[in-house]
Formats: sequence, structure tokens, C-alpha cells
Amino acid sequence: MTRKKTMYKRILENLNTAILLFDRNLSLTYLNSAGEILLADSSRHLVGLCATELFKSSDPALLINLQQCQTMAEPLLDRELILERMNHSLTINFSATPLLQDEQVHEILVELQQVDNHLRISKEERLLSQQNTARLLVRGLAHEIKNPLGGLRGAAQLLDLELDNPELKDYTRIIIAESDRLQGLMDKMLGPNKLPNKKAINIHEVLERVRQLVQAEGNAGLTIKSDYDPSIPELLADKDQMIQAILNIAKNAVQALNGIGNILLKTRIHRQVTLGRKRYKLAVKCDIIDDGPGIHADMMNQIFYPMITGRADGTGLGLSIAQALINQHNGLIECSSEPGNTVFSIFLPIITPGENSND
Repeated sequence: MTRKKTMYKRILENLNTAILLFDRNLSLTYLNSAGEILLADSSRHLVGLCATELFKSSDPALLINLQQCQTMAEPLLDRELILERMNHSLTINFSATPLLQDEQVHEILVELQQVDNHLRISKEERLLSQQNTARLLVRGLAHEIKNPLGGLRGAAQLLDLELDNPELKDYTRIIIAESDRLQGLMDKMLGPNKLPNKKAINIHEVLERVRQLVQAEGNAGLTIKSDYDPSIPELLADKDQMIQAILNIAKNAVQALNGIGNILLKTRIHRQVTLGRKRYKLAVKCDIIDDGPGIHADMMNQIFYPMITGRADGTGLGLSIAQALINQHNGLIECSSEPGNTVFSIFLPIITPGENSND
């Protein structure tokens, strides 16, 4: 019997759904690992709490459902309830099942499933699919342009050798220079052309390098602050590519601020994060936050597409390249924006021993 209990407990501990068990007095007696993550606290602190204390700031329906399940001795299901934990709100689906003994409710088994997390995953998958489609179209277009561009440059070079008139040579050199400029633009549109050389790096060293590079541009009216989580372990990544990706986003923030305002570089550890259909035990979240005018709502769904920009002098490639570089590290960039608070969030998995990095 003990072996069976151990097996059942191991199963519960590895579920992605939060499982809570309440006794007949509605005191918490058990909480699995997913429940600890959802409630942002350990079972050691939470077990023994009454439901009224556990859900005191949350949707009243949570407690009402529990009490009804106890009184009626029937399962109850409720959707899209607000759970308040640690100064942030979660949207959850709630399920309560009475466990009977001698026809009386002895315990209540509660399942809590985070709904907004599923919505975020669906949004990620849709975003990645759209970006991959756009990237394939752009790469095809870039390849089609590069071939005649090379012929145009070669013809201009041959013509330059045949001409004696310096004024006419100026025209051929303009053609060659513009061909080279377009070649560079096509290379950028094609995105990263080499696989990342992943090594163990400290993400804060990357962020500090980005801060130094931005400050070196001499924007006297710009303040760059940091808020780092020192507990974040090293992650496997290409340091140069990480610098490039984050620098592209930071430069975007500087341009949005016109060199006057505040930028915050922030890191936090996240647990049980799903990125690209794969679930990771640990991930680092890097936020680049600015207090600029924000991104127009019409642009929000397009900002990571190549050639999409809100500036007259912009190429629209910086964010697209950043997303491609982060994608190569099994990560993702998200953005939220309102006037005075634009946040670009980079999620990167922290591969622990025994996990497959999908390289």
C-alpha cells in the first residue's frame, strides 16, 4: 500500500494542473508542485490554512463553490475566476470534487487550471507561425533580388574599367556603392546566417554590455537603470548573438524616447514556462522597459515583421532580427505597450542537466 501511495504522490507531483486537497473543515491538507507554482508559495507555508484565508482576496466564487461542494456533496465546475496571489491576478478554471466516506463529505479535491497561461501559449504559437511565414517570404524575395543585383554590380565594374572620363566613372562608382548598400540590406533581410555558438553565459553580463554600448552613444537625457535577479543561473547561449538581439531592442527604445527618458533592464526567474510547445522547468525573463510614447495599437501585431517600422528613417529589421536570434535559442520576445510604459520581454529557457535543449 505504501508503494502505491508513493506512486500516486509522484504522479500528482508531476501533473501540470494544480491539485489542492481540503478536509471537511475546508483546511488545506495537500498541495502538489503545480499548485505551489500557481499560488507562488510552498506547501510548507500553505498547508493548514483555511480556504477563507487562502482565497480571501480572490473571486468570492472560489470560496462559495467550495462551501457548496461540501454542503451538496456534488462536483462543481466554474470558469474564468480571478485568483489573487502575491500582488498579481491569474485567470483560472476551478473544479471541486467531494470525496465521500460513510456517505459524508470527508475531503474535497480541487483542480485549478490557469487559463491566461493557455491563452499566452496560443498567442505565442500564432506569433511564431506568422513570423516564420513572413520570414520565408522575405528570404525568397531577398534571394530573387540578390541574383540580378550581383550582375548589375559586375556590369558596372566592367564598364568602369572601359571608361576614361572621370565624370562618367563617378556614375559607375555610384552604381557599385548603391549595389553594395542593397546587398547589405538583403543580407540583413535574410536574417542570422550562422548557428549560435552556445556556451554558459551570465545574462547580466550581456545586459551590462548593452547598457555600456547604449550609454556610449552619448544621450545625455537618457537614464538607464537595472533591476536584476541575482539568483538566475547561467544559461546556454551565444553571447554575441544575445548582445545583438538585446541591443536592437534597446536601440529601439532609445529612438522611441528621442534620447530623453528612462530605460529599465530587468530580469526575473520563471518556473514551468512553455516556449514553442516545449515546457521548461526554468526560464529567464529579461524586460527592456521604456517610458516613451508607446507603440500605436495598429502596429502591435506587426512590429516583429521585416520592413515594418513607425519611423521614416527606419529599416524595420532590428526587431525582426532580434526575434530570429532569440528563436534560435528556443526563446521568444513578447511586447506590451501603452503611453509611458512599453515592455519588451525576452523569454529564454535555462537548460538543466537531463533536459533536451532541442539543438
